[in-house]
Amino acid sequence: MNVEPLRVLIVEDHGLLADGVRYLLERQACYQVAGVVLDGCQVYQACLELQPELVLLDLGLPGMDGIDVIHLLRKRWPGLRILVFSAEAGERRCMQALGAGAMGYVLKRSARHVLLEGLSQVAAGRCYVDPALGGEPLCWRPAAGDGLDERLTPRERQILKLIAEGKRNREIASYLSVSIKTVETHRCNLMRKLDAHNAAELSTWARRIGLVEC
Repeated sequence: MNVEPLRVLIVEDHGLLADGVRYLLERQACYQVAGVVLDGCQVYQACLELQPELVLLDLGLPGMDGIDVIHLLRKRWPGLRILVFSAEAGERRCMQALGAGAMGYVLKRSARHVLLEGLSQVAAGRCYVDPALGGEPLCWRPAAGDGLDERLTPRERQILKLIAEGKRNREIASYLSVSIKTVETHRCNLMRKLDAHNAAELSTWARRIGLVEC
């Protein structure tokens, strides 16, 4: 059975580097380059028009900072997979990106296989951090200042974790010794607070804030 290639939007303001990444991805059967964007202000409109499934995003963009771009995209498309591709090698910047909603962070100075591994992991819905920055453990660390601790109650966080683990409302109700109606109410509140539309998007949020392993 043929598998449709994953549509990737490249966001990189250096044209030569963008061309190189495009050349690399076009030679991978599992990816289709949906387009290339050079300015942070153009990313939202490009996503509306091109409907990528994964965004490969530089942080140092003209027009709009990459972290702000991540926040904007996550608010509109909570399930969109975002892999940061950056020259900024600081752990703090990496954690800012993950806290904003990126699922991975790869350094531009790293070898080609690191970028391809990052794309593969993020495409599969898993978190990936460049080994040069410490790798997988950073995926599990909650991002400071994310604000979700204040927005979600302890019970909502507990239910969000169980949803991400694949449990249905009836199972969650039994596990927590509460009514199904109570679980449904919490689920509705979670979807409202996180602007999520289904269990998959809720699960993405659970990974993002460290409730489940990436």
